[in-house]
Amino acid sequence: MSNLYNHLSKEELELLRNNEGVYRQTVSFYRYVRIEEIEKFRADLYRFWFKNGVVGRVYVAHEGINAQISVPIENWDKFIDHLSSVEELKNMPLKIALEEKGTSFLKLIVRIKEKIVADGLADHEIDLSNMGRHLDPLEFDEMLEDPEAVVVDVRNHYESEVGHFDGAICPDVDTFKESLPIIRDMLEDHKDKPVLMYCTGGIRCEKASAYLKANGFNNVNQLHGGIINYAHEIEKAGKSSKFIGKNFVFDDRLGERITEDVISNCHTCGEKCDEHTNCKNDDCHLLFIQCKSCSEKLDGCCSVECQEIAALPLEEQKKLRKDKELREGRPTHKSRLRPKPNKLSAQ
Repeated sequence: MSNLYNHLSKEELELLRNNEGVYRQTVSFYRYVRIEEIEKFRADLYRFWFKNGVVGRVYVAHEGINAQISVPIENWDKFIDHLSSVEELKNMPLKIALEEKGTSFLKLIVRIKEKIVADGLADHEIDLSNMGRHLDPLEFDEMLEDPEAVVVDVRNHYESEVGHFDGAICPDVDTFKESLPIIRDMLEDHKDKPVLMYCTGGIRCEKASAYLKANGFNNVNQLHGGIINYAHEIEKAGKSSKFIGKNFVFDDRLGERITEDVISNCHTCGEKCDEHTNCKNDDCHLLFIQCKSCSEKLDGCCSVECQEIAALPLEEQKKLRKDKELREGRPTHKSRLRPKPNKLSAQ
């Protein structure tokens, strides 16, 4: 099994990526499909993709697959042929990245999970054969004009903070499983209105729409292919995007620009900014928004405290991380510099 996992350090992986000299394409896909021999499925996938230079993050479970990966263009045809050769992956709809920097991922990770999206639900709570109606991007765009429609962002607060559909409800949540009961309660008075749900690529809407239907909502719709597909198709149609700002993505790019609107602010100084970063203090790694000026002042850290820790020799940093007494009373990830999401009315 040693050839089924990465064994290189981050520094070694960065060196390989910087020197590989190949053009890459970032792509994501998902499918709810029954996978029986999960260990074999995972191993076969890893071997072929690793051999062909694919890197990224892939979750597989008995309920399906969820993948965000980067494929060398020179091996793109092999990649597509391989998808077609695997019964569970045939005719897979792919979401091609809007912006390509070639730096999306460092290594290939294929993990077996209980679920491909953690939802906190028992198996009997939703019926995935009873999802919301899938709307293509142009249909979704047209329905956004309906004054009765209730538009719901099914993503986390740090995603919607930098970009969302105009007029959408953006729940103040950190995780998808946290969002489901909150969205249900927020929409309690709108059960007979058209509900328009969207997320990055569509996978969270599949479960969220089924959850709402299981809870008595009658007119549930979801954006097929998510924000990524919407941006591609709206541009092709020559229409103005009703999604404003950036689309947050879960790779090293941390975002793809949809429109030039900057709708968020630096969490340090409050200036207009929509650049996410991770705190350089390895004991923190808070995901937050920071402008270039504040990043320079704080050396890419979220606070003076983290800046001081990050400046210590590595051994001293490790000692601090192990010292539980020094960590007592320190603010938590969520309480420090908690981003202020855009709470928009459903009306």
